[in-house]
Amino acid sequence: MTKPSVTPLHQDHIDLGGRMVEFAGFELPVQYKSIIAESLAVRNGAGMFDVSHMARLTFKGEGVLQYLEEITVNDVATLTNDHGQYSMLPNPQGGVVDDIIVYKITDDTYKMVVNAANHAKDVAHMGSLLPSGISMTDQTSETAMIAVQGPKAAEIVYSLTQQSDDLKALPFFGTATVEIAGVTTFAARSGYTGEDGFELICGASEASNLWNALQKAGVEPCGLGSRDTLRVEAGLPLYGHELTDELSPISAGLGWVISKTKSFIGSEHINAARDNGTAQKLQGIRMNGRRFPTPGMKVTVEGVEVGEVTSGVYSPLLECGIAFAFINSDIKLNTPCTVDIRGSHEPATVVSKRFFKRT
Repeated sequence: MTKPSVTPLHQDHIDLGGRMVEFAGFELPVQYKSIIAESLAVRNGAGMFDVSHMARLTFKGEGVLQYLEEITVNDVATLTNDHGQYSMLPNPQGGVVDDIIVYKITDDTYKMVVNAANHAKDVAHMGSLLPSGISMTDQTSETAMIAVQGPKAAEIVYSLTQQSDDLKALPFFGTATVEIAGVTTFAARSGYTGEDGFELICGASEASNLWNALQKAGVEPCGLGSRDTLRVEAGLPLYGHELTDELSPISAGLGWVISKTKSFIGSEHINAARDNGTAQKLQGIRMNGRRFPTPGMKVTVEGVEVGEVTSGVYSPLLECGIAFAFINSDIKLNTPCTVDIRGSHEPATVVSKRFFKRT
């Protein structure tokens, strides 16, 4: 059996008493105190996650924009320097190889963050399409990545740098390279919790210094469990659950990410799904009680099976179970339903998948 990899913050997690599990080939903390406490720490203040397992790539060369336009669904050409965008790598059949973030640094340099579970697959996919004159450099092992999230996250990060004005000026998905707690850091105003905050990339050898400075300043260390809860509350998909090689991103409600003007790999299939609709679409399921569904559980309306759960969590914010499910497209919001949780048909309601939105 292959031993899981560790991130540069592995010893810090051990020292903090993190309960370690294997995830995407890495040993990572699922929680420190509790999933509920860590979820609420992010919603009410500031929490941080070690997301160093996610892969970090850099693309350079003349013609790199044309290359990225072909292999991603969003309009890379609209990016200005030091800005990023959420996007996806499509396959020729109109499914999704992975969902990603692309950052423009200069006209001939772009950074990309991809999911850990798809690291090797993504590199092979993009490498097979890489034209001569463009380089793809994998910087995952030499860097670390920390997501600092919550309504107080930005103010805490500002307090640790003399370049706070540079960070305060950043819009969502804006980036800047600054010194935070004495550590040179690529800071992106982004995250996957529905909250304000930053995703911070620094050298692997300095990751502990940055992590510990953030904790000392009042940021709560959080694990994978609360990260999953927060992203479901915020209506955000996870590859392998709401996105796969076989499913159209249109059915997942991600048409807003996808260019309507450019041609890219599989664009004819995705455009057809947009024009004609899909048999099922991703919706939210709000349980009447605290029990929550897990992937594969069936959703029923008036005794008829209409869909299947893809993700489910207990929401400390709403104090009930919530889930995502692909259900028949003719089922309207606010329709009562049931979910088969281990033989018990638990009452629920079909709702918007955006359970939480910070106002």
